[in-house]
Amino acid sequence: MSGHTHQHGGSEHEHEHEHEHEHEHEHDHDHDHGHSHPHGGVKGFLYDLFMPHTHDAADSIDDAMEASTAGVRALKISLFILLGTTVLQAVIVAFTGSIALLADTIHNFADALTAVPLWIAFVLGRRVANRHYTYGYGRAEDLAGMFIVFVVALSAVVAGWQAIDRFINPRPIENPWLLVAAGVIGFAGNEIVAIYRIRVGQKIGSAALVADGVHARLDGFTSLSVVLGAIGVMLGFPIADPIIGLLIAISIIILLWGTVKSIGARLMDAIDPELVHRAEHTLEHVDGVRAIRDVQLRWVGHRLTGSATVEVDTANLHDAVHVADRAEADLHRAFGNLDAFVVTPTVHAHQH
Repeated sequence: MSGHTHQHGGSEHEHEHEHEHEHEHEHDHDHDHGHSHPHGGVKGFLYDLFMPHTHDAADSIDDAMEASTAGVRALKISLFILLGTTVLQAVIVAFTGSIALLADTIHNFADALTAVPLWIAFVLGRRVANRHYTYGYGRAEDLAGMFIVFVVALSAVVAGWQAIDRFINPRPIENPWLLVAAGVIGFAGNEIVAIYRIRVGQKIGSAALVADGVHARLDGFTSLSVVLGAIGVMLGFPIADPIIGLLIAISIIILLWGTVKSIGARLMDAIDPELVHRAEHTLEHVDGVRAIRDVQLRWVGHRLTGSATVEVDTANLHDAVHVADRAEADLHRAFGNLDAFVVTPTVHAHQH
C-alpha cells in the first residue's frame, strides 16, 4: 500500500475551497486543544504576537524539498538583516556606554546566530532516510529549536548579570539621543525578521522556525525598551538604564517558556487535535470505509507522517487494498505536507 506513488491531484482552487470548508467544519466543534487561543482584545493581540501557532500548516507547501528551501531562504535573509542590525547597535554602544543597549545588542547577536543550527537542521532534514534513521533526519529541526531556547536563555542571563553589575558600579551615559536611534534600528530589523520567519514557519509547519521568529519579535520589543531607558536618562533618571536592562532579561526568560512548551511538545510527538480531526474527516468520506479504528499522526521536523486502521465494507482482499489506496491518496490531497501515511484495512467482524 505504501510502495506506490501518490498523486497530489486537485487544482489549487479546489484545495483552497476544501480547506475553507474543512476549517468551518472544525470550528463548529469544541476540540480539546490542550490550550486556548484567545481572539480579539489586548490578550488576543498579545497571544498572536508572541505565541503564533503552527497548526494550520497542513495544506501549505506540498513538496518537502521546496519547503526546506523556503526555510533556508528565510534563515539566510534574516541572518544578514540581524547581523546588520547588531553591527549598527554595537557601534552605538561604543559611543553611549548604555548597558540596556549592550544587553539588547548581545541578545540580537545571539538571535542572529540561532539561525545557524536551524539552517544546518533544514539541510540535514533533506537527507534520505536510511537503515539507521528510518524516519529520516527531520527531527534535527526540533533539536535545533531546543538549542535556540538554550542560547536565548543564556543571553538573557548575560544581560541580567550586566544590568546588576551596572547597579553596583554606575556609569554615566553619553548621547542618549543615539540610544533612541539604536532602539528604533533594533526594533525595525527584528520586526522585519520576525514577520518573515513566522510567516514561512507557519507556511511550512516548522515549530522551530516560528520559535525563531518569536525570538526576533521579543528582541524587537527589548530594543524599544532601550528607547524607554534613554528617555529616562534624558529626564534625569539615570538608573532607568540598568532597570530596563534587568527587565529585558526577566521578560525574555518568562516569554521563553511558551517556546519551550511548543518545542517540547513536538519532541514528545504531540499533535494538534484539529489535524487528527481533519484526517478522520477525510477518511470518513472515502468510499468503502465503514469506520475508523485509530489514526496516528506525528511531526518529523516540518513534515507529517502517520498511519490509520480503517474498517472496510468488503471481505475481498483486492477491494480492501483499493479502498486503503484511495484513502491514502485522499489524505495526501488534504494534507500538503504529509509524507508517508499507511492505511491498513480491516474487515468488519460480521463479514468474516
